[in-house]
Amino acid sequence: METKTAVESLAALAQETRLSVFRLLVEAGPEGLPAGYIAERLAVAGATLSFHLKELSRAGLVTARQEGRFIYYAANFEQMAALMSFLTQNCCKGMPQDCLSVMETALGSCCGPTTSTKRKPARSRS
Repeated sequence: METKTAVESLAALAQETRLSVFRLLVEAGPEGLPAGYIAERLAVAGATLSFHLKELSRAGLVTARQEGRFIYYAANFEQMAALMSFLTQNCCKGMPQDCLSVMETALGSCCGPTTSTKRKPARSRS
């Protein structure tokens, strides 16, 4: 990630409403949320939300898709990961393995692999 791109992403997140919108979309996952739900959940007027979503979109942090009459917004997880990588690429004096466990622990609490509770059917022995 280029420094200019990182600055644009960080600038977009450096506002309370936009940060709240982005965090809500991260929580929602790849399916995203309809704009009306975001506005309702965060108690933000539609025009205000539209402005903030445009800023997040311009920074590449959210994507939009239309389904019928609704526009769904989703966090751009690739851009988020690129920004996180950019911010941590020189951590621990260029030895990221020294602080990797801290990052894995932090990310694992929200983005860890899902474990299935379904059990495989038992195999019958002949």
